[in-house]
Amino acid sequence: MDQQTLIEKAIEIRKHAYIPYSKFAVGAALRTKSGKVYTGCNIENAAYPVTCCAERVAIFKAISEGDLEFVEMAVAADTTRPVPPCGSCRQVMSEFFPKDMNIHLTNLNKEVTTFTMESLLPFSFTEADLLGE
Repeated sequence: MDQQTLIEKAIEIRKHAYIPYSKFAVGAALRTKSGKVYTGCNIENAAYPVTCCAERVAIFKAISEGDLEFVEMAVAADTTRPVPPCGSCRQVMSEFFPKDMNIHLTNLNKEVTTFTMESLLPFSFTEADLLGE
C-alpha cells in the first residue's frame, strides 16, 4: 500500500467520528508489517478526559487484534496545516512505533508533512526511564 492510499483511508474514516461537542473530526490509518491497515476516528464523551483520539483508536484496535509491528501511519483532519497529534497520542505512539517509522500528517487539501516518530516526539519517556537506565 502506498502513502496516498493510507492517507485516503485516514480521510475516509473521519466520517465515522463521534464528535457532538468539538465538531472536529480526525481520522487515522495505521499499516502493520503484514500489510494490514487499522483505522480509527476520534470518539468524544461529555466527560472530555475520557475522549479517545483517532490515532489511539487505530493503535488500540491493532494491539487488541495481536498486531504489534507497525510500519506507517496517516492522520487527517480539516485543518489549515497538516494536523499534528496531541501529546497523549504522541506518547502512546512512542511506546509502540519504531523511532524511524513515518507518520504522515495531512489536511483535507491533502497537504502532507511526514515526520519520523523520533522527530515527532524527541526525548520521549520510555520503558528505559522506568527501569532507571
